[in-house]
Amino acid sequence: MPSLQTSLPPELANNAIRLYRECLRRAKYIGHKQHNTPLVVQMVRQQFRKNMHETDPEKIQKHLDDAARGLINHILYEAEEMTGRKLS
Repeated sequence: MPSLQTSLPPELANNAIRLYRECLRRAKYIGHKQHNTPLVVQMVRQQFRKNMHETDPEKIQKHLDDAARGLINHILYEAEEMTGRKLS
């Protein structure tokens, strides 16, 4: 079975790896805050594993965009919680 780095263009593979690591970091942060780290980390891993055999670069990019959008939404949510104001 080919690895992620050999089955994708290098820039897409690097972005996927960076995004996966950032999602795991954020999951650990959320889990620590909610006292359920293993569950939240497992959920993130499941989402990436569900699509790990995808070979179509367009579909992979869509999944990566969805994951990035989820990270951005959570960061905005955390910022709103910290400041007490709604961010647009």
